[in-house]
Amino acid sequence: MATPDTRTQLLDAAERLFAERGFSGTSVRAITDLAGANLAAVGYHFGSKAELLTAVVRRVIEPITTEQLAGLDRLLARSPEPPVADLVEAFAGPLFDAMRTGDEGGARTSRLIVRIFGDPSEEMRSWTGSAENTLRDRYVAAFTRARPDLTQDELWFRIRGILAVAAVDRVDRHNQTPAPTDAPEPARRWAITFLAAAMSAPPSEPRAN
Repeated sequence: MATPDTRTQLLDAAERLFAERGFSGTSVRAITDLAGANLAAVGYHFGSKAELLTAVVRRVIEPITTEQLAGLDRLLARSPEPPVADLVEAFAGPLFDAMRTGDEGGARTSRLIVRIFGDPSEEMRSWTGSAENTLRDRYVAAFTRARPDLTQDELWFRIRGILAVAAVDRVDRHNQTPAPTDAPEPARRWAITFLAAAMSAPPSEPRAN
């Protein structure tokens, strides 16, 4: 097996440390020490610690985003207005598939996603780009067609809730150190059932005309 190149070693080290310590709590020296690289390597390969964070998060998020968009495309090919439950499964399912319990890669992904939610640093909140904006806009549009009675603020709150439930459940499951398994996890099914019901709940306040 080929030895990972320096760039990959930096990404692996940074992913682990950002997930454990957050952006401000992780120094460039800690990253390079863990990666076995020299201190200048982060600047050479990424330009800055903030750009390294963006690369780390994108590496984790892009496969999930790709599957979420593919799922939405499949639904829209069948109907211009997919039902809420199908939209929830297309959005939430890839989160569970990418963070399977018993898999160390899935554990790192879930911890990093939870850190993204909770880290107060500006860098952790500003890594998104056009791909993430496209995902958000397309799902917001699809959910708006399915739930036109919700205000945009409440709709977006519920979509963020899908992300939060998936990430917190995954971290909790990984912290229990379950044995690796290839069997489908019931938590995926439970979450989609629960989240579809939450997304289908009546609005908290009427939408202004």
